[in-house]
Amino acid sequence: MKVENIMTKQNFIDDLQKVYDYLDNQKANINELLQYLENKEFDKLSLISEFANNLELNMTDELRFALLTRLVNLRDDSLVQVLKKIGKNEKEIIELQEKAFLFVKDFWHQKHKELIDFIVQNNLLSQFYKEIFIGVYNVGLAISSWQSSWTKQIINGVNKELNHKFDGDEAKIMKYLEDENLFDKGHGGINADRSYSALVKTEDGYKSEAYIKAFKKETTAVIDALEEFADKLIELEDDIYNQKWDYILYLQALIKAFAERRTGELVSQWADVDRAWMKIKTPIQIGHPLEYYEDHFRKAVALEWDIRVTNPQFAQNDHRVNKIKSSFTKIFSSFEQNENYKRIFDFSFKSLDKVQLYIGRPALFFGAELNGLFSAQVVPNDEVVSKEEGKKIFAFSDEILQSSRAKPFLKLSQEIFGQEFLKKDREFLFNETSSWHSVYDISTIGHEYGHILWCDEETESVMNKSGNFKNIEEFKATTGGLISYFLDDNNDEKHLQEQVLIDLVKRSVGLIAWMEVDEVQPYYCEGLIHLSGLFESKILIWDNENKKLSIDLSDLKFESLKSWYIKNYTALAQHYLDKLDATIFLNIYARKDGKYFMPNDENINSFVKYYFKRYQEIGQELDKEDKKDNYLKG
Repeated sequence: MKVENIMTKQNFIDDLQKVYDYLDNQKANINELLQYLENKEFDKLSLISEFANNLELNMTDELRFALLTRLVNLRDDSLVQVLKKIGKNEKEIIELQEKAFLFVKDFWHQKHKELIDFIVQNNLLSQFYKEIFIGVYNVGLAISSWQSSWTKQIINGVNKELNHKFDGDEAKIMKYLEDENLFDKGHGGINADRSYSALVKTEDGYKSEAYIKAFKKETTAVIDALEEFADKLIELEDDIYNQKWDYILYLQALIKAFAERRTGELVSQWADVDRAWMKIKTPIQIGHPLEYYEDHFRKAVALEWDIRVTNPQFAQNDHRVNKIKSSFTKIFSSFEQNENYKRIFDFSFKSLDKVQLYIGRPALFFGAELNGLFSAQVVPNDEVVSKEEGKKIFAFSDEILQSSRAKPFLKLSQEIFGQEFLKKDREFLFNETSSWHSVYDISTIGHEYGHILWCDEETESVMNKSGNFKNIEEFKATTGGLISYFLDDNNDEKHLQEQVLIDLVKRSVGLIAWMEVDEVQPYYCEGLIHLSGLFESKILIWDNENKKLSIDLSDLKFESLKSWYIKNYTALAQHYLDKLDATIFLNIYARKDGKYFMPNDENINSFVKYYFKRYQEIGQELDKEDKKDNYLKG
């Protein structure tokens, strides 16, 4: 008689560590492709040659870099720039983006299959959690298949038509959608801040259809895979975390939500998905459609599907949230008190108390995530659910550090920032691992907590009437993290001052590159607002005549920047408490100039235009003046 070994929780954690280490090695092996690029070992990049052939493009140095960026970092902005440069028109670019997506999809699906084979062949985890990985993978294949038609219909179909119809005037598009009743209805019958449906053309306009109607074949395939997944789990037990029924009820809620045909019921069905999901508290977290950046108008949720694995060595702590609470309370107490403000403050404060923090890595990912992974995430976005259940914050710091160290040095960075600035940043990146994680805690985990502040269940729908809520919300989030640093009464992070500044400068300038990438417009706009502060405090000075950026990281300038942030963030908090239209705040710093937002300040405007022009010209070229060997100790 075969006696199955009883797995203890410690055995399980040990196995989870093996899975985590496998993911670390897998990523390191994929990142080696970037090393071959830097070392000009092109013979080892046959995969990239195959990629270029697949797209029927002639290989150049710039294309090689862009294809690697698409495959390894899952970003296609470099590829789009290269395609524009070689004269491809919009239609051709869209077709090539789709072909590239399919190539990248096959590559990563294979990597995901190898992870599952590793778990099964080494008999890791319990049978229940093996099936979680297998089930997520099978559903993921269906989600990734659907992604192509989702992008075609929503992003490259209806949204481009709406843009054309209203000459890119977002306020007019939003008004049209509202007048024609084309937003999903949320809790209490008000327009929701996101949708789980797509617009379908009719004779005289559009109608809104639930995903099961608009994408019947694809959604049915997802539902079938989810049903099979749930049936498998029913036969097994979760002896480790005792969450069997939480997972099953979550999958059943997903089936019900995907199968919902009535657009008026979608938000409440998906709220039930979020409620069920919040009950799952194990280190193996499944992600579902939660975010909605890609669709600028109706915020149709993107087709995300993944497993995030928590680092077994991560210990829960309240370090950042306590600093956030302290700064949040300080800013709030500077306002004249009224009941409405207090209600919003209490709503946010209670949400902070209910946060579940997960630090780890993406293990399997599908669909929209093959177009870019998060560096961190705070979800669900449904504030009614969050009021009851709180939120989960995911942070992928190990993944981000690994990717940052693997990224090639670029000529553009050298030209804009200069070697002195880059040397400081690179010394830190390659040699100060624990301090790097502390800066990530301020900037990125702080950002996710920052999203929670100053909001209640109707803030987004009220402030988004002209379509720009997300375009100030990302600034609010990052600055929430920064303010927790600026207003900190303790000195335990004081030594990070210069690196926090360097990180802010680098990110704010770097975001200019995303000017023409619609789905990340909120980050581009965030960068423009940060640049206002960096220029006003004279940390950055742009000499337009000589095309030279000067950077001053002194204590004096830091104090000036700190004052700017406290003043502007306080004004932003007031704006949120009063639920004023987001465009009003954004227009203090930037306005639409043709298709894109540009800074109001003439000097910053000239810098942004220059940086973007250089990004188009040399953004894919490698830095020949500096190399990683200069920073790798030992």
